[in-house]
Amino acid sequence: MKFSVFSGRAHSAAAVVLALLTSLPVVAQQPAEAVGLTAASIEHARTLRDRALGGTMAWDIVEALTTEVGPRLAGSESEARARDWAVQRLQRMGFANVRIEPFEIPGWRRGEDSAALLAPFPQPLSITALGGSVATPEEGIEAELVAFPSLQALRAAEPGSLAGRIAYVSHAMQRTQDGSSYSHYGELRRVGASVAAEKGAQAILIRSIGTDNHRFPHTGQMRYAEAVPQIPAAALSNPDADQIERVLQRELPVRVRLLLRPQSSPGAPSGNVIAEIVGRERPEEIVIIGGHLDSWDLGTGAIDDGAGVAITTAAAKMILDSGKRPRRTLRLVLWGAEEVGLLGGHEYLRAHREQLAQHVIGTESDFGAERIWKLTAQVSPAGQTVVDLMAELLAPLGIAPGDMDTAGAGPDLIPMVEAGLPSLRLVQNGMDYFDLHHTHDDTLDKIDPVALDQNVAAYVVFAWLAADSTADFRR
Repeated sequence: MKFSVFSGRAHSAAAVVLALLTSLPVVAQQPAEAVGLTAASIEHARTLRDRALGGTMAWDIVEALTTEVGPRLAGSESEARARDWAVQRLQRMGFANVRIEPFEIPGWRRGEDSAALLAPFPQPLSITALGGSVATPEEGIEAELVAFPSLQALRAAEPGSLAGRIAYVSHAMQRTQDGSSYSHYGELRRVGASVAAEKGAQAILIRSIGTDNHRFPHTGQMRYAEAVPQIPAAALSNPDADQIERVLQRELPVRVRLLLRPQSSPGAPSGNVIAEIVGRERPEEIVIIGGHLDSWDLGTGAIDDGAGVAITTAAAKMILDSGKRPRRTLRLVLWGAEEVGLLGGHEYLRAHREQLAQHVIGTESDFGAERIWKLTAQVSPAGQTVVDLMAELLAPLGIAPGDMDTAGAGPDLIPMVEAGLPSLRLVQNGMDYFDLHHTHDDTLDKIDPVALDQNVAAYVVFAWLAADSTADFRR
């Protein structure tokens, strides 16, 4: 545990919060008894919460992962080293049934990527290839740039109108606390190449799907539509996109050179890492927490999603070290190949579909390392009793109940949730998340250890109460 990173002010604030927490009234017991939660069980959750606020091993975990492994591109040797690192660490921690569930994914490596404005004002451009992009010819592509203000405008272009040209789409993602704009703006990254190809484009450049003003382009996975030519796809950093748009305002022909040299392969190894605290009474019933182990290759994957790995592992370790086992099994899953299409989540469902009914509820930490501010869920009335107890214990942490009819537990659990898994989400403050997301700037120095411990406190309350209850969370 690295207390040296805490300032005196942070220590004082934590002490005040802890004093307030210990003076709070005991949560009402009557509804808890109906779902198997005793006064002692609720008090244990409160104790774990307070211990977490005093400092956890979460910082040490994310520091070790980002230092000893670094970036962890799905299907790469680095992702394989991350799995080995996780297995060894989880075994040393004392978890049960530590294992890798392997699967194979399409392989992709970035290679060289560069771009330049050739005319009317020659200068280099900061770009990165989008995940899954095909390569340009070895000599690159030189072509006129045709700009569109949005994906919708690109879709409205006449077929063939971009023949021999490079498409550019400029719409800028907006900053929100809950990250709700990502889905809308991210569609461009996912499908823009195929839309541009249908119009005859040789390649596509997009403004990065991010909210920063740093010269760090944002990567991310894209997909090609069937029966459409596959063209190279890359993202410009936001300042470079601004520069291109200022040039375009001069109403002069704009010519760009683009070079992308990624390599693809038909198969590469990946896998999910699993560890458990086996339930004392209902070991066959499973509560899931976790984060994804892979990352993009530009930064070191600290925010996305080393933080989530650290938060949930630290929460599980606190329960393990408390000397009390919950009724149900708590399963920690460190997902593989999330960044390239939630492949670890899909593979987990495929491998465990026959046990789906025994998975009682799950959640994932995959939205950075800032403080949690909201709790949402979609569960049965009995499950809501447990969620309401969680909300009471989490309110002093600045976490307020949100919509209690919202399915969502984190990206890797989407396949399970769609198949019927009850879900809960501890929503982090994402106001600055997309400044760092999928960039070179996703590094350890962006993480606040005090905020990290607030996350652990929330996850340990969820994990303990969900696993120690007898509630059927399914509607």
